[in-house]
Amino acid sequence: MTDLSLPKSFEALEPLVATWALATQDARQQRRIRSSRGELRAFYDAMLPRLPDILAHVDTFPLGELPPASARLFHLALSLAEVAPHIELYGGDPKVPYSFDEARFVADHGRVAA
Repeated sequence: MTDLSLPKSFEALEPLVATWALATQDARQQRRIRSSRGELRAFYDAMLPRLPDILAHVDTFPLGELPPASARLFHLALSLAEVAPHIELYGGDPKVPYSFDEARFVADHGRVAA
């Protein structure tokens, strides 16, 4: 069984872990693209009010030394960073509308987008 626990006081976010606590940018991007507007909005609304507390929590650890439960929390915050522009700028559209073809972009780590 996979551990989906989060640090104490963040337990209310545990239902999001299996879906949104993704360790790579590619996985977060693909999850966002494959989500509905409603799924993006529900995730955003659950996470945004907790973001200051999440950042304060992860800042208590040295860089690169998050314990597993805190790492899952950090990955949720990174997923929020992936989703937020689509809620705040694109009306909840899971894809980047109108301006460019997202698949043409190459990630910083050098892997060509499919």
